[in-house]
Amino acid sequence: MYLSRRPRRLRKSTSIQAMTQETWLKKEDLIQPLFVIDGNSPAEAVNSMPGVYRFNINELVRTAVEVHELGIPAIALFPSINAHLKNAVGTEATNPETLVIRAIKAIKAEVPELSIIADVALDPYTTHGHDGLLSEDGTEVLNDETVEVLEEMALLLADAGVDWVAPSDMMDGRIGVIREALETNGFKHTCILAYSAKFASAYYGPFRDAVGSSSAAGTHHLNKNTYQMNPANRREAMTEVALDIEEGADAIMVKPAGPYLDVIRDVRENTTLPVSAYQVSGEYAQIHAASQQGWLDLEKCRYESLLSIKRAGADMILSYFSQAIAPSLD
Repeated sequence: MYLSRRPRRLRKSTSIQAMTQETWLKKEDLIQPLFVIDGNSPAEAVNSMPGVYRFNINELVRTAVEVHELGIPAIALFPSINAHLKNAVGTEATNPETLVIRAIKAIKAEVPELSIIADVALDPYTTHGHDGLLSEDGTEVLNDETVEVLEEMALLLADAGVDWVAPSDMMDGRIGVIREALETNGFKHTCILAYSAKFASAYYGPFRDAVGSSSAAGTHHLNKNTYQMNPANRREAMTEVALDIEEGADAIMVKPAGPYLDVIRDVRENTTLPVSAYQVSGEYAQIHAASQQGWLDLEKCRYESLLSIKRAGADMILSYFSQAIAPSLD
């Protein structure tokens, strides 16, 4: 049979496959999310996320050193604070000695070359589990009042030495306010990683277990639809991205990653800024759960899932698989 084109010619050997591979996943693409708790108790397993732990600060520093030695360039920090420190307005978020501030300083003292990304949102600090302040009757998440608190949080994090502040709250206008605050307070080199297209996803449940916001709210299914995006909306994501770029974001995030590869591609094609994507807790948990049942190959599926996010256009990938998969990427 005569065929002028035989695509299989480019698949006949591993060397040719390597020569023609279009997308490569590198450990430099990865960011390792880490959870921190107060006190000296040993690491606490997150039951819904196999292999993920909440670390005290000493253990966190050791883990950060290990991440750096693997060649992963950055970590993202998330605090799980004691319940007695939470209240309706999240005052612990602006405590200059709060857990995440102490964690940042400890890591920077030990491994200053490692980039640290710190979340800017109120959900770990509030008794209701929302990312912002509530109206007196509890029916509305207040936008402008919340942004004032986020501004103060960002300045505290920058002063502690964080490399990136990452507003994950989805309040309108917060990127511009935080950018102006950083510029006018001597933190012009602090980057903003904007959670620009963060969807009101059902994939966040295990994360809320890890930081304690689900227990604070009394449910895994807290309704955040008035500020996080409708999963049905693709064009709206580009509006959010355009606004954050205009307001001074240094990089853009899409969250979750796997179910929103189309959005990652849209963002990649419409900005020259770095694009990040967050492979969230539910994505991680479902791959583990299926592999534990013998239905999926864990190592192959975690690699393929991350490769697909890179292929869609992400420059940086936050994934709980980062530390485990990095050695295989050498």
